Amino acid sequence: MTETLFAFDKHNYLDCQSGFRGVRNQEYYLGDYTIDAGSVIDVRADKKAVGTISIIRLRSRTRLYFKRTWSHIREDATDVAVLWFVKRGRLCISHQCGITVAKAGDFAVTKSMTPFSIECQPDEDSVHEVLHVIVPAHMLRRHLPQGPSSGFCVPAQGREFSIAERILTEVFEDAGELSEHVAQLLVDSALMVLSDAVKERDAGGPVRLSLSEKRRQDVLRYIEIHLSDPKLSIATVAKGCGISPRYLSFLLKLHGTSFSSMVWDKRLKTARQWLSASKPGEASISEIAYKVGFKSPAHFSRMFKRAFKLSPRSYRSTGAPQAAQPAVPALPGPGCNGTTH
Repeated sequence: MTETLFAFDKHNYLDCQSGFRGVRNQEYYLGDYTIDAGSVIDVRADKKAVGTISIIRLRSRTRLYFKRTWSHIREDATDVAVLWFVKRGRLCISHQCGITVAKAGDFAVTKSMTPFSIECQPDEDSVHEVLHVIVPAHMLRRHLPQGPSSGFCVPAQGREFSIAERILTEVFEDAGELSEHVAQLLVDSALMVLSDAVKERDAGGPVRLSLSEKRRQDVLRYIEIHLSDPKLSIATVAKGCGISPRYLSFLLKLHGTSFSSMVWDKRLKTARQWLSASKPGEASISEIAYKVGFKSPAHFSRMFKRAFKLSPRSYRSTGAPQAAQPAVPALPGPGCNGTTH
């Protein structure tokens, strides 16, 4: 459920500096917060906490100002990133690299460990609205080691950003139907989408894939879809992707692998994940073997033990330890002619 973080009107707006961080003074970070005086003052922020992440919807009918300086940073050193989705009005962000203006539909980022100031401007109907997500910096660095640049902003045409916004909005507006676990999964998915999109835009634009890389991705998708087929072969994959077996071998060689090695590696890793995520009553070892494309459980057990030093049964019973990468032989016995089984 959401909770009201703060609400200011003409009676208490002068208290905004002491109230914008919430009743426990734990939300946001230190800064100078002011609200324009006007005939209509209506400022409200509602919050939904999902784990260590906060999703906040801020609505206002007047201008808001916020400034964070080096003095504030030295005082509290809160290290978070704020991901802004502008729904109505504009955000004018002054930062070390210049000024960024984010309009309705845009996505922007501010970081608490660098000085910045923001002016929130209502639209022609005197309404300003943003959805912003406060993410601990260490969590964002899992996906973006360098983090987005200061004042990073993407215009409304960013498709990935609108998808992430919809996911976060659904989580924010949920009335308790989603479990905490599912809400966390959805937020994590939105952050992953945002991180990939930011990587592309922050590097100067989307990366164009070469023809060979597009072909390789087609091959990987085909193998993923047909992994359970024990007759999967270099000939069937090449035909399914509209290329010759020779060219397929060439593509894989460019990335340091062969067809057989790649398929065995994929099958064994998929089986390992399945063993880790299931119990004996949910999926038997024989079922897993057939579902990842082995012709027999015995062959599966031999290959699995060769790769992970444990039989599938032992691997599952010991709590699925973190094993090394599968030591898949280049020519894994049967199937050396290009057919895996």
